[in-house]
Amino acid sequence: MHALFGKTLPELTELMAGLGQKPYRARQVFEALYKQRVGLVEDVTTLSQELRDRLIAEGFAIGLPEIAQTAKSVDGTERYLMRMADGETVETVWMPDGDGGERGDGSEAAEEESAEVVVAEEAVDGGYWSRRGNGRDRSNFGTLAEQGFRRATICISSQVGCAVNCQFCLTAKLGIKRNLTAGEIAGQVAAVLNRHKIQIGKDRINLVFMGMGEPFLNYEQFMQSVRVLVEGIGIPESRMTVSTSGILPGIEAFAKETMRPKLALSLNASNDVVRERIMPITRKWNIAALLEAVQKIPLRTREWVTFEYVLLGEVNDQPEHAREVLELLDGIRAKVNLIVWNPGPGIDYHQPKPADVAVFQKMLIEGGIATYIRRPRGRDIYAACGQLKRTVVEEKPQLVEISAAS
Repeated sequence: MHALFGKTLPELTELMAGLGQKPYRARQVFEALYKQRVGLVEDVTTLSQELRDRLIAEGFAIGLPEIAQTAKSVDGTERYLMRMADGETVETVWMPDGDGGERGDGSEAAEEESAEVVVAEEAVDGGYWSRRGNGRDRSNFGTLAEQGFRRATICISSQVGCAVNCQFCLTAKLGIKRNLTAGEIAGQVAAVLNRHKIQIGKDRINLVFMGMGEPFLNYEQFMQSVRVLVEGIGIPESRMTVSTSGILPGIEAFAKETMRPKLALSLNASNDVVRERIMPITRKWNIAALLEAVQKIPLRTREWVTFEYVLLGEVNDQPEHAREVLELLDGIRAKVNLIVWNPGPGIDYHQPKPADVAVFQKMLIEGGIATYIRRPRGRDIYAACGQLKRTVVEEKPQLVEISAAS
């Protein structure tokens, strides 16, 4: 099977030329793939029946991943087992109204969320339109608004498994099977958009490359998927965030891109000793080298780099660690997302005490760094950060309440 989804317009133009077709045929296929998001070659009705039959006969298919299984959380989050053409599977997550991860990063999405928090606090009832100013929101009037949501975030995988081996992450237990193609990465987005009948241009959609795998160890295919999502589907890169565990060559290449998502670096420790223990990749690229590379990224106006910090009980969550984080990030245009560790079977860590979370956040804020606690989404179905493992039925995770601090 030769997948069409994931090909750029120049690649489609070359393909059509090889079939003896004029360039406008490539544009028709491009529109059908990314604007109409068709699932079958037969559905590309702008092409003649003869040309569609020929494409099928020569082994071409749209090639979208198949949503093989779903799990739905009590909070509305959905986790999908996505099956690729060769039978390999990854997980993708749909989060209506997101998890607050964009707050403070200087993007349009961050400004929207901040404004909505203020409006929500002033609302006198729980209705969507009262929170949005009695229906005056003209930038979000698609399917999501009809369902009572302001936006949605899709969490995307970039590899089958992961090679980085972070000790607190369930995905690490899978090891690495293979990289995903650009079409398989972007195809997860298209499959989820189709499932929820999302209207690009009417619905606000944010993307986070934070699912299974390390995007910067699959750099070329990841970046091609970004181009497809921007130029094809129409989601601006300012509504995308890519998370890396700290792949130095990837960060250096990323700094040179003219079209790029926002960057989130998984810091997760305040010094190399702790970080090496929980993230062995630190042995190759230490914190100082990563921070030096991050500071060379030419940030857009008002853009901030996000540093993600998974709080592990009595490992990296004490006041001395907060003080070290302040020293590390001094002088960097940074914001911090604190993530209370999400438990999973066979992972020998425990969640931090709510009081420790609150103190950690308070110290960073008082030290001059915008610091937010990411809302956990889908923990009851193993859909939260660090819980993706290509599973649907699992024992329920044992959870403790986290701090109410925002």
